[in-house]
Amino acid sequence: MPPSTKDLILGTTLTLLEREGATAITLERIASEAGLSKGGLLYHFAGKEQLVEALVRGAVDALPLPPADRARDLFAALLAAYTIEPAQLQPLRAAYRDLRAGLASSKHDPALATTGWLAAECLALFEYLGLVNLSGLEKEKLSRQIAALSKEDQMPEGIAFVPSAPVQTLPLDSSFHELEIRSHASAETAAQSLLALQHGDGYWRGDLTADTTLESDYVLLNLWLYPPGSAGWRPPTKGKIDKATATILDRQLPDGGWNVYPAGPAELNATVRAYSALKICGHDPSSTPLKKARERILALGGLQAVNSYTKINLSLFGLFPREFAPSVPPELLLIPGNLLYEMSSWTRAIIVPLSIIQASGVERPAPKGVKLDELFIPGQKLVLPRKDRLSAIFNQADRALKLWERRGMKDIRAKAIREAEKWMLERVHSADGLGAIYPSMMYSIMAMDVLGYECDHPDLVEALRHFNGLQLETADRLEFQPCVSPIWDTAIALFALGQSGNLPPEAGRRAADWLLDREVRRKGDWAVKRPDLQPGGWAFEFANESYPDIDDTAMVLLALEYAKASDPERQTRVERRAIHWLTGMQSSDGGWAAFDADNNWHVLNKVPFADHNAMLDPSCPDITGRVMEALCRRGLTPSDAPISRGVAYLLMHQKTDGSWYGRWGVNYIYGTFLAMRGLRASASPNARTALEKGAAFLRSVQNEDGGWGESCLSYQTHRFERAPSTPSQTAWALLGLCAAGDTGSNAVARGMTWLIEKQSPSGSWPESLATGTGFPNVFYLHYGLYGHYFPLLAMGVV
Repeated sequence: MPPSTKDLILGTTLTLLEREGATAITLERIASEAGLSKGGLLYHFAGKEQLVEALVRGAVDALPLPPADRARDLFAALLAAYTIEPAQLQPLRAAYRDLRAGLASSKHDPALATTGWLAAECLALFEYLGLVNLSGLEKEKLSRQIAALSKEDQMPEGIAFVPSAPVQTLPLDSSFHELEIRSHASAETAAQSLLALQHGDGYWRGDLTADTTLESDYVLLNLWLYPPGSAGWRPPTKGKIDKATATILDRQLPDGGWNVYPAGPAELNATVRAYSALKICGHDPSSTPLKKARERILALGGLQAVNSYTKINLSLFGLFPREFAPSVPPELLLIPGNLLYEMSSWTRAIIVPLSIIQASGVERPAPKGVKLDELFIPGQKLVLPRKDRLSAIFNQADRALKLWERRGMKDIRAKAIREAEKWMLERVHSADGLGAIYPSMMYSIMAMDVLGYECDHPDLVEALRHFNGLQLETADRLEFQPCVSPIWDTAIALFALGQSGNLPPEAGRRAADWLLDREVRRKGDWAVKRPDLQPGGWAFEFANESYPDIDDTAMVLLALEYAKASDPERQTRVERRAIHWLTGMQSSDGGWAAFDADNNWHVLNKVPFADHNAMLDPSCPDITGRVMEALCRRGLTPSDAPISRGVAYLLMHQKTDGSWYGRWGVNYIYGTFLAMRGLRASASPNARTALEKGAAFLRSVQNEDGGWGESCLSYQTHRFERAPSTPSQTAWALLGLCAAGDTGSNAVARGMTWLIEKQSPSGSWPESLATGTGFPNVFYLHYGLYGHYFPLLAMGVV
């Protein structure tokens, strides 16, 4: 639920006070910034005096929270009251007198307790105002001194400087100070290196890479567009294809297979697709690479065991029996009830163009003599995947669909194809390719081809241009990105620089202007579930208007706290729309998903083409945590329904070992750090135990070298799987510990030391393992900048 109108007015007032001071507090200005009429504001607050009264009451209600979590409320109340109506401060003065009386009645020395209390209060306010900028280590040292004065464990609730779990802490000696100096120097070097990567337009973008299935499918796309002739297969793209196959061969494992994440074992689908691509390109089946690959495929279950998309892709060239490849009918678009929108956004973008291809009945030839019969295990039947009785029912439906394809009413099929084409083109015209992701972009090109689009048709030309824009080409290699990540990279880079105190105003302005220009202002697929919600947010890529995502929108909101655009009033409007959209996209379970709300119809996981493990887009702890942090930093509290429901969701989904599942990053370290940051930002009194359990989990999985690392295997085993330490995962763990109030333990010191020692002379951190997640168990991501901005962020926070 979006915040109430009253909360919106108060939040807008707080923002104006922070940004422009008390002179901006006029009823007309507040109403305009909040998107209300003056009459709408007066319905809730009869005048400025009533607004001030509400601000003071908010500061009083926040007193049970730690000083750092209520500094903003105190600042707003003081500034507004002293400027507009000083007498309104009486309730706040009375509340502080009560706190002081509690100290006086303490069994400890009242003078010492008062000194500690005032130190905590002043330090929190000074930090909020930017008058001091302390590192986490400095805060830890000061908190100990304050606790020693105030006897923190005996004081009234809300006076403590920072919450802290009982952890083994560093001695306050020269080694502590030395580590602090080294971390500051490391952060400054990292910041300068990151700033040097900012593009002239204001954005950041790192390479985003994955496994060899992308290069393998590139071969199939070219085979589709340029079929072999009597003289053999001679596509005009042969030079690029040769580079792609060189990339494939370079990544073959010693056992003959190919994996889907670095350092992982051979995976059947990646290996079958690599073998097929190499054989299509003319590589000798008796050569050592193909011989070893063939042996590995048979050992992993043969062609009978590949997933639906491998079967479908090969069937388009007669390399797999069509009757055993799942059907994806375009009639899905004609079914009443928006069945298509019960599937995840990426599934929709993939299956709609694929349904056009399958419905056409077109089968392109493979080069002469190329078959894959040697990959079938002799004597083993070909069947559609059957997980349970419901899957069997869907398999029967698939057989009926194939019968329909042969004998069904042609008029209905033709109408379905037209609807699918229309759906596809509407989304192509507002993005850098359909869905702006590799598989749907590839299928859209193939669909346009079977629909008869000539090679110079502007839609096909544009689709090919966007697809080719995913290439990373060198003199001898060609690699594909599954998509590009400029908004994601820009937001995190900006946030890391801001949190670490290393963001030059001009760099921030350019980035903020660039981000504001990419706000999504039109409704997309998400509006099917939320038809009355006004748009406002950001996508992941340069342009993907139908698919803004919740995670990017939250990250941009966090980043814009530290960057001021050229037009402050526009920035305020944009941020207000984003907050409204985020709260409106909360799912009924209290969590947030990536692209849609309530996309959790689990029966769809049983359909035959659902084995890519991403049929749905349900709520997840990692995105929920990030959204809660963004919203709480914009003034929402546990008294607001979105936050209270978000807290309940996170508490319900914490694992027994204290961790949280990470859907979009590997895995329990990622989910845990983001859930903890969300709970910490909420300042919910119910979150303390969960934060302590989360911190205990993170300490328990620290590697002996001081860093943290987790394998993609954890998605398969459903438990934490240790891996060599990585910069990004080490940073995530440190950020999680900091969210629990642990900034000075031995675990933190060892983690910080690991980061400092692993930093390259250029200022970044080399990272070769995949720590991003596309589809769990199927597709993983390596973000080129994760090993740069996340360690910087950790150093800025810890």
